Amino acid sequence: MSTDLFPQAHSKHDLERGTALAPRFNADGLVVAVAQHADSGEILMLAWMNAQALKLTVETRIAHYFSRSRGELWKKGETSGQLQDVVELRVDCDQDAVLLKVRPRGDGGACHVGFRSCFYRVLNDGKLVERETPIHDHP
Repeated sequence: MSTDLFPQAHSKHDLERGTALAPRFNADGLVVAVAQHADSGEILMLAWMNAQALKLTVETRIAHYFSRSRGELWKKGETSGQLQDVVELRVDCDQDAVLLKVRPRGDGGACHVGFRSCFYRVLNDGKLVERETPIHDHP
């Protein structure tokens, strides 16, 4: 999918202070996306978007991503019921990262392993320790 679904910023000012969404996709045609719970502020997951995923997210207000492992568009929650309603979409200063403030549907989870957040482990004395209880068992 082409990245020309969005305009290019023609100057540093347009990129950093302009009003146009002009994402800077990497060499693979992707931009990093962070999903944050709109109410609690908890970081739920990190994923990637191609231009089509970003366009669909903007148009539908439901989070869409690009699965690098499957090489395809991914509507988060389409099979799990954990759809993510986008409350707000932000870009960072140079438009190479997207922050989605979302409200998850279903059981409220975001992680395919069964946790609310993909960031459920903490490094403690050199070992990863689970600091959350799973919402459901891994399928």
